[in-house]
Amino acid sequence: MGLAERRRTLGYSQEKIAELLGVDRTTVGRWESGKIAPQPPQRPGLAAALEVSLHELDDLLRPPRAGSQEITGQKSSDPPSAGDPDEMIRREFLRILSVSGALTALPFDEAEALADGVRRGSPADFARMNSHLWQVYQLARSKGSVYPIVRDQLATLNEALAGGRRGNSRPLLTAAADLFQLAGEVAYDANRYTDSAASYALAASVSKEAGAYDLWACALVRHAYVDMSDQRYQQAAEILGAAQRVAARGDRSLSTRQWVASVQAEVCAGLGDLAGCELALSQAEEVQSLSEGSTNGGWLRFDGTRLAEERGARYVQLGRLDLAEDALRRALDQTSLAAGYSYRRRGAVLADLAIVGAKRRDPEQVVTYAREALALAHASSSGYVARRLRSLCDEFGPLRRDHRVAELGAEIATLRTP
Repeated sequence: MGLAERRRTLGYSQEKIAELLGVDRTTVGRWESGKIAPQPPQRPGLAAALEVSLHELDDLLRPPRAGSQEITGQKSSDPPSAGDPDEMIRREFLRILSVSGALTALPFDEAEALADGVRRGSPADFARMNSHLWQVYQLARSKGSVYPIVRDQLATLNEALAGGRRGNSRPLLTAAADLFQLAGEVAYDANRYTDSAASYALAASVSKEAGAYDLWACALVRHAYVDMSDQRYQQAAEILGAAQRVAARGDRSLSTRQWVASVQAEVCAGLGDLAGCELALSQAEEVQSLSEGSTNGGWLRFDGTRLAEERGARYVQLGRLDLAEDALRRALDQTSLAAGYSYRRRGAVLADLAIVGAKRRDPEQVVTYAREALALAHASSSGYVARRLRSLCDEFGPLRRDHRVAELGAEIATLRTP
């Protein structure tokens, strides 16, 4: 039985599955034809909708044999529909990135750029605007709402980059690498991993050209998250090893090295390495000895305020439930995670506490924490919180027999992300 056959067996149309998962109907059609595969965060929701395990879903996703493909109005060789909103956004995003990448690779005439500064914008103007956009992104309940502004800033950057022909402009390259990282963050929160990876790779390359080691290291750290989203921890460890070496050449008054260590702790936890995780967390805690100004509120925001929640999340990964619950409850007591502040961070901590409950087979704890996290996911449209909740569904097991947990799982499956 293939994906289409299973869907029809349950009496669902492609439109219904698309509605449940928050995707376009043509996306479901391409899953069923084998042209694309669901992204990792979409798989738990799809499995829940089709009432199968993740292992069974893998079997359903195997390419269909000739003659068994469902007629969807498109032949298997047809390209994605030009009217697919997801594809339209992705094409525009990648087009602008491609232009930016080409222009940053060309020599740049600083004198000409300064002459055109009023019309095109100076590097300092871009740096100030980037800093503002990072603040807007951080405060936005729906991260996707920042996308149009970032896209416009990328287009403006392209105009500035197109103005030069000789020499080099490190300040403008640095501003470009900064903006590419923000573009990657917006794409990552929307579960557009290919786009985010392209953004981070471009940011790393341009940072290298600008000689901006801390910015370069941060781009590598963010790229590692793309691998971790697919649980490719060994690949993420390789990228973080490179980030660690780059950060060592950066400004030691900044918290770059501590952020690298914090993310290395997550990779160690994913690999089941408790000792390595504890060591990395200890190195990350050195951020507390740094003076004010160790972050810039933009591409480098690691200031140690997240250590409690990160430690808790790592213990969840390692199955150390008592340690995890203690750290996560302490994290919730922080002002920065109080109700009404950071929806994204609070939602992730609540989801982790629900996971602890699921591992303990405690339906009350699952429902109590997951309900609040689900409300925050709806309010913020955060793909990050949605991913954490979908990982919770993988832990339900026999708890699915509890009608409250079953209803919760069905609601999580319908979460829409940008």
